[in-house]
Amino acid sequence: MASLGRRAGSYICLELCGIALNQRHYSTSRVDWKQLRPMILKRIKNRSKEYPIKRMIPVAEEVVRAREVVYEGVSRLLKVVPVQSCKFCPEVHIGATGHQMKTCYGFRRMIKDRPHEWDPGNLNDILVPVQAFHQKNMFEDEIKHDQRFDFTRVPAVLELCHHAGADIPDEILYKSDQISTTLKTNNQQPAPILPDELRYIGLRTLDAWESLRLGVTKLLLVYPSKVCKHCSEVHIGQSGHKARMCGVFKFEGWKGMHKWDKAGVDDLVPQKIVWHRRPHDPPVLVDGGRDYYGHAPAVIELCMQVSAVVNPKYHCMMKTHGLAPPVR
Repeated sequence: MASLGRRAGSYICLELCGIALNQRHYSTSRVDWKQLRPMILKRIKNRSKEYPIKRMIPVAEEVVRAREVVYEGVSRLLKVVPVQSCKFCPEVHIGATGHQMKTCYGFRRMIKDRPHEWDPGNLNDILVPVQAFHQKNMFEDEIKHDQRFDFTRVPAVLELCHHAGADIPDEILYKSDQISTTLKTNNQQPAPILPDELRYIGLRTLDAWESLRLGVTKLLLVYPSKVCKHCSEVHIGQSGHKARMCGVFKFEGWKGMHKWDKAGVDDLVPQKIVWHRRPHDPPVLVDGGRDYYGHAPAVIELCMQVSAVVNPKYHCMMKTHGLAPPVR
């Protein structure tokens, strides 16, 4: 038995030493970069021929259609459902009366624990516009700081679909999302829409919202997109642009340069989380029940106001079966 153990040990040592020697031999082998350089340059030159990927073109076209349905549906629902937005922070509340929770932090986050001051909301309060520089293809040269005014700004989702091969009409691509900022929905008379039609609009908007986010998620797996770590700037392409527009004051040493990271679906299609009022909650949400109330994306909450049935995956966020705050 001892001799068998010694033989097995020597065999194992021989195998390990052989592997180590082979690895050392491979690591010390020289690579002739002069021969590889023409191959690498040819691959870089021909990589543009691989894009757009044909299988992803239907996905991009579906994203464009879903985005139009979402904007149309939210615009129609805002004529009926009242929305409140804070004057001094991005807080939004969907309902006739804003909540009383002290979560306002002002323009520059210099205050805290202040009540909100509400104004009528608009489309951009529900669907946050995300802009990006528009380029003809994803293999153009980097945008320099001096060239930042030579490129138009378009919605980031449409720019992603444009790179993916979707045929987007100019009236949709260059249509400004800021047009709706002058629309004060709460000051308008409710449109004469039947409840069944409102519910259909809500369901259609919910389906389009889910299709939009799912399609953008698929496109981001194939087409690179960047987002700044310190601000909300988004760039669609291999690497971020060089325009010095980062507005985070504590990073002034970088002279406004962005620090790019891989973008996600929430960077291109923000959900805009709002407070959700459950049936057993008080009519006006108070600050004392902050730990009991749930949340929901603004589009989901808006569609729920017209009796649309939401996906069960949001029930945990909304705390559907959670306890009500204690009565004082």
